[in-house]
Amino acid sequence: MDEINLPELQWFPGHMKKAERLIQENLKSVDLVLEVLDARIPFSSQNPLLKKLLGGKKNLKVLAKADLADENKTQEWIKHFQENNFSAVAVDASKGTGIKNLISTAKKLAEEKTHKLAKYGAKPRSARAMVIGIPNVGKSSLINKLAGMNHTKIENRPGVTRAKQWIKISDGLDLLDTPGILYPKFDDKKVALKLAWTFAINDETYDVESVVYLLIETLAEKIPDKLSERYKISTLPNNSQEILSEIGKKRGCLKRGGEVDMEKTARIFLNEFRAGKIGRITLDEI
Repeated sequence: MDEINLPELQWFPGHMKKAERLIQENLKSVDLVLEVLDARIPFSSQNPLLKKLLGGKKNLKVLAKADLADENKTQEWIKHFQENNFSAVAVDASKGTGIKNLISTAKKLAEEKTHKLAKYGAKPRSARAMVIGIPNVGKSSLINKLAGMNHTKIENRPGVTRAKQWIKISDGLDLLDTPGILYPKFDDKKVALKLAWTFAINDETYDVESVVYLLIETLAEKIPDKLSERYKISTLPNNSQEILSEIGKKRGCLKRGGEVDMEKTARIFLNEFRAGKIGRITLDEI
């Protein structure tokens, strides 16, 4: 992927600055932080601003949407985080995979605080955890699964959870939900691209077609067989534009005169990638 050809991608709505202040104001009231990451991009979905905000607060890395990521790569990332003194778990909120492990790990990390009152004869209180993460990383889905009901309204648009919410979890865990926040400047354009591909950045803020060409280029390099299988293309063209054109023909995305509607095809391709229909893939390498 040629750095010169990468488009500029920036997105930092005003409410995200408010979210940053909200995190700072409530950090003292929690025992640990659950930092929700996208398992497909465990590095790119980390917010560097959060490192400064959290200070020495205990941090559990939660690799969400694990069902969309390469299983072996996810385990490598968990090991990587553990080697760097972070606890880490992988979860699939849709199926509930990894939820019990998340709860037990969070409670264990909070034991120092929750059992403090027991020294004076009181019952240990529930662990208190703040849930943070970039937009559309899977926080709301995870919280709903933990709570067992739709306490948090899920809306599939980046940045829609805008107020703090306390959610009581029956299994000795209280969660403080916070709005998703991105950082104001992406120094690494490749990171910004991965955020766009996974819908952390709103599609309305960039040219979808040019971004999809770069996604196809990446997938053709990483998982060419899955790409060929999904779209029934026996031999992938060398050019990502030609690949998208072939996909458009297969999908019947044609204008009058038989010309391929590239923008429509690009959006279809992007949605299928995000839904995991092309295959399980991890975009970030350790």
